[in-house]
Amino acid sequence: MDNNFLAELLFGDVKTTPDEIFAKYPPRTLPEKAAVTRFAPSPTGFMHIGGLYAALVSMLTAKQSGGVFYLRLEDTDKKREVEHGADEIITSLAKYGVIFDEGAAADGEAEKGNYGPYRQSLRRGIYQTFAKELVRQGLAYPCFCSAEELDEIRAKQEAEKADIGYYGEYAKCRSLTIEQIEQNIKAGREFVLRLKSDGSAENKIICRDIIRGKIEMPENITDVVLLKSDGIPTYHYAHAVDDFLMGTTHVIRGDEWISSYPIHEQLFKVSGFKMPLYAHIAPIMKLDGGENRKRKLSKRKDPEASVSFYANAGFPAESVLEYLMTIANSGYEDWRMKNPDADMSEYKFKLEKMPVSGALFDMDKLASVSKDVIAKMSEERLAKEITLWASVHDEKLSAFITASPEKFAESISLWKYNGKKVRKDIAKWSDLSAMFPYLYSNDEITEYEFDERISDSDRREFLNAYIAAYNHDCDSSQWFADVKTIAEPLGFCPDIKAYKASPDGFKGSVADACAILRAAITGRKNSPDLYSIIQLLGKEETVKRLSKAAK
Repeated sequence: MDNNFLAELLFGDVKTTPDEIFAKYPPRTLPEKAAVTRFAPSPTGFMHIGGLYAALVSMLTAKQSGGVFYLRLEDTDKKREVEHGADEIITSLAKYGVIFDEGAAADGEAEKGNYGPYRQSLRRGIYQTFAKELVRQGLAYPCFCSAEELDEIRAKQEAEKADIGYYGEYAKCRSLTIEQIEQNIKAGREFVLRLKSDGSAENKIICRDIIRGKIEMPENITDVVLLKSDGIPTYHYAHAVDDFLMGTTHVIRGDEWISSYPIHEQLFKVSGFKMPLYAHIAPIMKLDGGENRKRKLSKRKDPEASVSFYANAGFPAESVLEYLMTIANSGYEDWRMKNPDADMSEYKFKLEKMPVSGALFDMDKLASVSKDVIAKMSEERLAKEITLWASVHDEKLSAFITASPEKFAESISLWKYNGKKVRKDIAKWSDLSAMFPYLYSNDEITEYEFDERISDSDRREFLNAYIAAYNHDCDSSQWFADVKTIAEPLGFCPDIKAYKASPDGFKGSVADACAILRAAITGRKNSPDLYSIIQLLGKEETVKRLSKAAK
């Protein structure tokens, strides 16, 4: 067959040569062992937590080696693409400090970098130039099989218990003559371009995975599709062309792509491209049902699969990153204990130390990590981050902040400190309204966690006496002394030791009297320092709550 004639027949309008493209994409000039990594999502408008995980790992690999981390959008499947999906990806990752050195930009903005376009939909001519060269070398051919014919081939393979795929004797169009091909094209028949695989079912190949080590697999024998009928490449072919031209040294991706490695190795080989190194990441899992069964986080079933879930709940970005690092490298937690105040970027991340099996995403562990992160934040930073979050996600809290920013700033120390000791109660900003509604909401308290050992009448008597004698303008020592003075004539022992020695002689202790006040003002048995809460609320609001509880 005259392959040059066939190449012109199929791609007569493609005039660019591979050498001309190579000249536009020269090898990168980087330090020795510098890694060039990429994050290459489809712009579907959904950012999976696993995507953030992969992007974080890829960024660390590049930056810690003095290399380049870039964004490539695999947007050739227009059916899956969502309007402004690229914006969602870029914005979501930026919130978590995942910043690209070069690559695709948000809609309407200019790309940065010399190896673009970084959107595959804009690289059609590049793929077709290399596809034409494969045809010229006799390594690719047009396939005119309809969907019905492919179904027939599959049915025959199933009946014969043969491997499923387009290969060997089942590759009907592989043996077409140049005359038959020309006749089909003149008749307007659609075609895809297929690789003419030279693989053998008896041969094995080895993938030397950075994370998993040596993986042995059968060689690819299938004549995979390189270009679809609309001239757009498949993922397999586009990834080989782009990773070579963009100088990718490390492909870091999910382990669901391991089975595709034989195809990718073959495509790099027949194209004459140097292969990058591969690292296949284990998926993030969750427990599902009994018997400790694990499954992948699903964007259909699991709200926590979406990166937006964590932002909506109010987990600081730093908390999510810290937790992901504990999954990424087992040594990270020990390093953090030894370096509690160090920036995460100072940790020497290693792909080789990533887990081989799926890591369980533990929400309780995330909460624990987040409490530590929040405990280290200054009050100024806490005020800034909470204010920003509440403006979008918590209308009542935002209204409180807007109406009284000074009171809000003052409230932070209430839940942040227990005396001089830093508390670790808050894991996410949504906890504030859930745990301290009495601080941030004007809604009246409807339930009270009163101690049932004190009767209703005794509680009411004490509350009315306290309201009558209430002095708002005093320090905490005087406030406590006033509680004792008011409570003692009503049967509450002012001395805790004396009460413990003879509890039957009293209605309760001064601690019980304080508990009545605490429940009346907050509705809760437990709260931060009660005197500080009273001062934050102010006299009018405090008396209002006490009076309501007394009724």
